[in-house]
Amino acid sequence: MFTSTVLSGSKPEQYADLAAQLRALLAGERDRIANAANLSALVYHALPALNWVGFYFFDGRELVVGPFQGQPACVRIPLDKGVCGAAASTRQTQRVADVNAFPGHIACDSASRSEIVVPLVRGDELIGVLDVDSPQLDRFDADDQRGMEAIAQIFLESLE
Repeated sequence: MFTSTVLSGSKPEQYADLAAQLRALLAGERDRIANAANLSALVYHALPALNWVGFYFFDGRELVVGPFQGQPACVRIPLDKGVCGAAASTRQTQRVADVNAFPGHIACDSASRSEIVVPLVRGDELIGVLDVDSPQLDRFDADDQRGMEAIAQIFLESLE
């Protein structure tokens, strides 16, 4: 049975520890749904001040909710809507300090105040996005962005 350890140290050190835990958790498993579920649970319980961690997978037309931790979520997101749609369509991480100020924001959970969404791209193929929400304004900084991008990369590598 896997048991997460308490994260300590600076944010970069915490993300390095989290990445090591994630690599161990996903080792040898190639199933996208299983790995997305375990990643969501690990991150949700390891990092403070989060209210939603999960995946939206691209079905060829739009993003469809996948495994997550948190309140029930929007099921489908068009690529031209919200923070997730922006990350998917631009293929660039979106770090939003105040989701209420983001044009076209989709409020799946009204408690969310800030958000970071990392696109999941393998080669030229859009797989989906990793979406992380917080009830705190301006919860995510550059260290969080680098950490979440590294976590997303570990997930992508697990699919190979």
